[in-house]
Amino acid sequence: MRFLMMTKGDTGSADAPPDENLMAEMGKFIEEMTQAGVLLATGGLDPNGINIKSSGGEITVTDGPFAESKEAVVGFALIEVRSREEAIEMSKRFWKIVGDGEGEIRQVFGP
Repeated sequence: MRFLMMTKGDTGSADAPPDENLMAEMGKFIEEMTQAGVLLATGGLDPNGINIKSSGGEITVTDGPFAESKEAVVGFALIEVRSREEAIEMSKRFWKIVGDGEGEIRQVFGP
């Protein structure tokens, strides 16, 4: 089963860069998930984005941002695990490392 774990963030905040301890812990976590074959991809996302809408044969393209800044998806990890519960546990481990924040987990369907 594949899941997309997304992190939300405030695009307007000027947070300080993560400290060395957090980076070391996250590096270990990412390495562990990679070695186990769980982590398929990870990355940051531009919170501004581009909206594409198709309605009645008309296609409209609009530059973002679109969501409230604290609701913008700013990072992701694509994982492959055995169950929904395992995906939740992976996300819990992530949030224990990074601290406060908000995210979302969605199952990915298809080949």
